[in-house]
Amino acid sequence: MEQTINVQGMTCGHCKMSVENALTELDGVQKAEVNLDAGNVAVTYDETKIDDAAMKEAIEDQGYDVK
Repeated sequence: MEQTINVQGMTCGHCKMSVENALTELDGVQKAEVNLDAGNVAVTYDETKIDDAAMKEAIEDQGYDVK
């Protein structure tokens, strides 16, 4: 499954890496790709292994806000 999550506060390459790494370390997430200009991250994941709440928590743990 693929989902786009709106994230506030990402402004640079470090932000991009932090969010992508936090998500791809989660069991069930196959791919995470941040678009800084759009302020979002496209996530490809297995919905039987992970849910929206876990992905949101991983992003917020990095210091960003999920809209």
